[in-house]
Amino acid sequence: SGRRLALNGVSFEIEPGQLAAFVGPSGAGKTTISYLIPRLYDPTDGMVKIDGIDVRDMRLQTLAGIIGYVAQDSYLFHASLRSNLLYGNPNATQDEIETAARAAYIHDRIIDFPDGYDTVVGERGYRLSGGERQRLSIARVILHDPRVLILDEATSALDTVSERNVQSALEPLMAGRTTIAIAHRLSTILSADVIFAVDQGRIVEQGTHSELLRKGGLYASLYNEQFEGGRIESICEDGVVMTDGTIVPREEPVLVG
Repeated sequence: SGRRLALNGVSFEIEPGQLAAFVGPSGAGKTTISYLIPRLYDPTDGMVKIDGIDVRDMRLQTLAGIIGYVAQDSYLFHASLRSNLLYGNPNATQDEIETAARAAYIHDRIIDFPDGYDTVVGERGYRLSGGERQRLSIARVILHDPRVLILDEATSALDTVSERNVQSALEPLMAGRTTIAIAHRLSTILSADVIFAVDQGRIVEQGTHSELLRKGGLYASLYNEQFEGGRIESICEDGVVMTDGTIVPREEPVLVG
C-alpha cells in the first residue's frame, strides 16, 4: 500500500517489577508502543500480552484495573477535585484521598482553594497548571494502585519548579511496580532495569545504560547530545535542570520529542 508502518517488527518482554525506559528521537514510535498496552490502539499484526494473556482477550474493565497511565496531557473531568481523584478508586476514603494527594505533592495546592477538595477544576482542568494537573493524575494513579504503570515523562511541557515536584511525586509511585516509561529524565534512564532505544518504528537497541554506552550506537548518541554525557537531568519549558541541581534558564521554549 506504500503506507509507512508506525511500528515494524517490535518485540520485547518486561519482567514483573522492572522499570523499562523507552528512549529515541521524536516520532520514533515510543508513544505508539505505550498506547498498545492499554488498547488505546490495537496492533494490525502481532499481539500484546500481560502475564501470557492477549490484552484483546481481556475485558476492558479488567485491563483498566491492571494499568495506570500518567500521560503528557493528563485528562481531568469537569468535576470536583475529589471526584477526579475518586475516578482512580471509587471506594477510597477521604483519608486515603488525602494520603495519595500528599504523596503526589498536590494536597497543599488543593487546600489553597476556598472549596478545597470540592473545587470544580473546569473543562480539562483549566484552573490548574500543567504540573498540577500531572500531579493530580499521579495521585489518582496512586489511589488506583495498578500492577503496571505507563508513564510519559514529557518534561518539556513543565517549568522547572513543576518538574521537580512531579519527579518527587513519581518516585513512590514507581517503586516496586512494573513501569514502562517514555523517558525524558536522566535519573529514570539510569535507574532502568532495561532501556529500549526506538528509531523509525523499530527497537534498534536494548540493554542497560552501561551496555548501551559501550555499543556506541543510537542510545550513546542520545545520551551525549540530549543529556550532554550525563550533565543534564531534564529539559523543561523554561530551563534545563542539571544533574548537580542547578538550573540553566532558557530564553526560548524547548521542544523535545
